Amino acid sequence: MAQPIDVEKRLTDLEVKASFTEDLVDHLNQIVSSQQKHIDLLLLEVARLREQGSSGDGDAFRSLRDELPPHY
Repeated sequence: MAQPIDVEKRLTDLEVKASFTEDLVDHLNQIVSSQQKHIDLLLLEVARLREQGSSGDGDAFRSLRDELPPHY
């Protein structure tokens, strides 16, 4: 049979582990929330760029090869 001191120590160890786990979950939740905000902003930016590209000045497809850099 387990000694009362052993049970108390094991219980204390479990409480410490649970506390660290709770802190870790809170931290990870904040990271996920921050990343979701960034993803939402990026999706809005992509949608805005697509809209800007489709409602552009009506030019046909232009290749980057057609546009020479300033040093040429």
